[in-house]
Amino acid sequence: MDVVVLAGGFGSRLRPWTESIPKPLLPILDKSMIEHVVEILPESLVDRVLIAAGYGIEKMRSHFANTPLPYEVKIIEETEPLGTGGAIANCKPHLSGGTFCVINGDLITSLRVEEMLDFHRSNGGIATIALWEVEDPSRFGVADFRQESGKIMRFQEKPPIEEAYSNLINAGTYIIEPEIFNLMPNGAHSIERDIYEDLAETGGLNGFPYEGWFVDAGTPGSFIEATQVCISESRFSSGTVQGDSWFGKNSENLGMVSRSSVGSSSVISEGATITDSVILDNVEIGAGSVLDGCLIGNGVSVPEGTVMSGKIVDHASLLDD
Repeated sequence: MDVVVLAGGFGSRLRPWTESIPKPLLPILDKSMIEHVVEILPESLVDRVLIAAGYGIEKMRSHFANTPLPYEVKIIEETEPLGTGGAIANCKPHLSGGTFCVINGDLITSLRVEEMLDFHRSNGGIATIALWEVEDPSRFGVADFRQESGKIMRFQEKPPIEEAYSNLINAGTYIIEPEIFNLMPNGAHSIERDIYEDLAETGGLNGFPYEGWFVDAGTPGSFIEATQVCISESRFSSGTVQGDSWFGKNSENLGMVSRSSVGSSSVISEGATITDSVILDNVEIGAGSVLDGCLIGNGVSVPEGTVMSGKIVDHASLLDD
């Protein structure tokens, strides 16, 4: 299959990191976020990856030109915001014309796409949506799903909690037939609001509930959670795990690190305590510092005795003593 990765956003919730590095290229352990996203598909299923993006185009092209991957990557530029449906339609000229997969560009998930594809093919319909159960569905697209038929009978986007059809939400991965393009209007639109709601009423929309993990890595807290999931599930190809934390090549830990990642050639000095944080490459954490829930960018120097909680520190910053 061809795979469309929706990565059109600016990553504003992860600023200032994303002012110099596009969100799809932010590292989670030793791979870019977008490589983790596509990793849920077995290599044998992927023909081509199309990244629908509106920001950091040249940096992404340069990155993938120099990153050996088992599939072709093409960056499909959005010159204006197109919404999810418009972004998919913008990729149509580059698709092979068969069944294709669409994934939101910041998802770290345990979804087995090959099983979802088998179900999609056996159940008919134009699209299949991965579904995930949550306590509060009001921030998501909600499915009125029938287990016996595998069909979504109704679909509602971000309803008030008291009006939600169920606790099963749109988990951001779709298997789609090319006939979907016949239903799409020209220009910017939302596939969730403008296509799926009507498609459900005609029996053309399937649901595929799954369990395991589902992290939208678009906020500081969820980026840390995604990193922790990748540590616990061994989704890395270099570095080592010590306890519940990951350490990149040539990193040095003289302090106490828990539920965190420490990038390559970074140093955690004596007496420093790091919890629930992401430390990127070439960082020096000064002696006796205490960091909790922090994102520390590449090349940062944190003075000794620094105490920080819930902060994002931009790349190559030199913090004041």
